Amino acid sequence: MYACFHLVMASLPHLSHGDAVIATASEEALKGSAMMMDYAASRAAVVASTKSVSSHLAQRGVRADVVSPGPTWTVLDVSGQRFPDDCLTNLGSSSPMGRVAQPEEVAPAYVYLASDADSSFTVGEIVAVTGGLTDTR
Repeated sequence: MYACFHLVMASLPHLSHGDAVIATASEEALKGSAMMMDYAASRAAVVASTKSVSSHLAQRGVRADVVSPGPTWTVLDVSGQRFPDDCLTNLGSSSPMGRVAQPEEVAPAYVYLASDADSSFTVGEIVAVTGGLTDTR
């Protein structure tokens, strides 16, 4: 959360009309987590902070929004050992889509928000790319 705030503050002199600030949260920020409470709270803080600063930045013509991805396969999943192997095997299986996302399924949300031509009226929003996970607990 602190890094997000400090990055926005440091970028202010470099931002101009049509630019975008895009924060990354998680589905955990939207639904909470019994297992990763600290992570969910920190991601929720990023959402609230971005929504809070968005009106100030909008006055400068800068849009601030959040992408909130659900489980997405990355090299960190297998190399970081953050989860036990059996958890990785079943990751995403309880979602309505029944699987985790591939990075190329999440990337278009960032492209949309970065494009002033496409998202010039999108300010302070959350784009949730979760495979439906935010509807469940």
